[in-house]
Amino acid sequence: MVPGEAQILSQLRGAYLRALEGGSTGAVSNRLFHEAIVAGKRVRHETGFGSSNASVASVAAELVREKLGVLSGVPVLVVGAGKVAELVTTNLVSRGADRIVVANRSPERAAELAARFDGVAVPLERLPEAIADAGVVICSTLSERPLITPALVAGGRSRVFVDLAMPRDVDPAVGELTGQTLVNVDDLQQTVRQNIEVRQGEADRARSIVAEQVAEFRGWLAALEVVPAITLLRALAEQIRIAELERNEGRWEGMTQHDRERLDQLTRSMLNKLLHGPTVRLKQMAADGDSGGHADAVSELFGLSANR
Repeated sequence: MVPGEAQILSQLRGAYLRALEGGSTGAVSNRLFHEAIVAGKRVRHETGFGSSNASVASVAAELVREKLGVLSGVPVLVVGAGKVAELVTTNLVSRGADRIVVANRSPERAAELAARFDGVAVPLERLPEAIADAGVVICSTLSERPLITPALVAGGRSRVFVDLAMPRDVDPAVGELTGQTLVNVDDLQQTVRQNIEVRQGEADRARSIVAEQVAEFRGWLAALEVVPAITLLRALAEQIRIAELERNEGRWEGMTQHDRERLDQLTRSMLNKLLHGPTVRLKQMAADGDSGGHADAVSELFGLSANR
């Protein structure tokens, strides 16, 4: 519904961490989740997806922050305790709001939402007092007529009203009062539509980033298929190295322990250098699309299958 919604990446990361903690992941799923999360981060940092809010809740919170500059210490009155009110409050708190007051017809629901943000709950009957103290008022109720009228707002401090209700919780005349700013859901949805258009324009770039990470994963997965052949080849070479050292043990009576250690290190280093090139090329050929042909050839040439 909302292209590039950041909550999806957050949910994916959270699900993966829970699976990891529960011991229900393996090498392949670990790599898969890693590449998916990297893709999500790259899209947010390398495209315009992360530069524009694309939900009413985030747009509302960002608008309030832009109007006031700093939200810390500003009393935020939330009228209503439903899902929309919760989302907007969450977005405001993430931007620095730390004084939350919730007013709702149900005292229990008001207290529950306020507790989530270390705020306080007030009965709806005390709405005039709460408005007088507030610097920001977020409204999202199911009231059939406006709850906030010019008479409740006249005089006092400047405020930002965000009316997310349909029908309206705030009388449009409130926005005409000196020092009062009123934004309704239609204004916010227009911004959301514009931001989504920006994100749609970035979709091709985002898809190319995803394709790059998919290719990374496919290459890694293909390379796994040649790992058994590489492991067997290295094991065979190490077996031959050790056997030759042991076979010639009797010829080196005059060698010190230090000399023996140097010889062991020298032959090990020669072996690693000899096998490094074939190992890299086998993995690269597998990543390029040869899922096992070259690995089978190596197994046949060195008789690896017989040594399994």
